[in-house]
Amino acid sequence: MKYDDASWHYGGDFPKDLPPEAGATHIGMFVAWCWLHGMAGTEILEDFPDIAHRVALRSATPGTLFLELCDEKFIDSDLNDEGNAFAQDYYDNESKGYRHKYYADLEKLAPQNFPSLYHLPDTWETFDKIAPVLDERFRHWRKSRGTKNKKFKWKF
Repeated sequence: MKYDDASWHYGGDFPKDLPPEAGATHIGMFVAWCWLHGMAGTEILEDFPDIAHRVALRSATPGTLFLELCDEKFIDSDLNDEGNAFAQDYYDNESKGYRHKYYADLEKLAPQNFPSLYHLPDTWETFDKIAPVLDERFRHWRKSRGTKNKKFKWKF
């Protein structure tokens, strides 16, 4: 299953003043957060066993890590089972007939001086603003599924 693809964003109405990589920033923020929290998929872990460590070290920006490691595509093999269940509910809910919850949260965090979500900087400062929202959404999601006390270790 493909959740998102940077190429879907940098075509069409994509802002002309931005490089194509800006179409991956929002994806990279979500994927990096998932990897940091132990939700990397088997294939990612086989290819990059130190992925959570790389994210924790902030060796590259979230968008850059995503572009380099995922070839611009956010697919189900990037996450483990729990990560996919969360992504299907929070990130990819357009298929359920309503707007992405994740995009709505990003819009709330975007300062007034950014004309679009694509203008959000691919920086760890941006990540640090969205991470607490993702933490809360994930806690709420787990609680709503009755998985609050399952064996899950936050990795920071």
